[in-house]
Amino acid sequence: MTFESHIEGVAKLGGPEAGSPEQWYEAPAFYFTNPYAIHGPQDDVRIPPGCTRFDFELEVAAVIGQGGRDLTIDEAESHIAGYVLMNDWSARDLQFTEMQVRLGPAKGKDSATTLGPVFVTPDELEPYRAGNAYNLRMTAAVNGIVVGQDVWSNMAFSYAQMVAYASRGTEVRTGDILGSGTCGGGCLAELWGRHGFDVHPPLAPGDTVTLSVEHLGTQTCRVTERDERPVGDLRATSHPNALAPHGGHR
Repeated sequence: MTFESHIEGVAKLGGPEAGSPEQWYEAPAFYFTNPYAIHGPQDDVRIPPGCTRFDFELEVAAVIGQGGRDLTIDEAESHIAGYVLMNDWSARDLQFTEMQVRLGPAKGKDSATTLGPVFVTPDELEPYRAGNAYNLRMTAAVNGIVVGQDVWSNMAFSYAQMVAYASRGTEVRTGDILGSGTCGGGCLAELWGRHGFDVHPPLAPGDTVTLSVEHLGTQTCRVTERDERPVGDLRATSHPNALAPHGGHR
């Protein structure tokens, strides 16, 4: 979550006066996603079961080339092997519901992550270095219509900060992928936060999402139908020996 304009836009889903939480500025917040859900840059992506507000997220991911533990920011930069275009597909209704429990995101985020088409090493991008990243245009389109643009260098945190923070008290390993978080204008949720839910419908079967970053290539993915098979009742049940509120048995 390194692009401030994205954080500000999505925060407004909670109300027009809402803004970025103060804690966001303290360190590059992140979550762990599903390594078993990787898709190629032209693969179809199915809407997750139960989702009615499917969304995309335009990001650039750093790929770890050398593992390490408790890295400093100065050390972390050299542990990055290169960068790849990334789409962190998101089931917004599932995500926002589960995060009310103050955990997650989990099922709102684990169905698909699209990577590619190319892997670019830092030396190839060095001529474009600016700010915390590179002065390269990022563009998101749905069905051929551009819905958002940003510049990669608008990241408020550097990849070195991200890697160093991720390695605190643990390790990063060769092949790990660290997404930048969504760029400004890089998802529908941000549009909904700024302009209301009527500004653009959620992704539906048949829609095509095209994401591109200069020098990192373009992804074009078609959205397909959701799996509607019933899973059964997932709601909690009372345990017969559960304690009553004041310590006695029910």
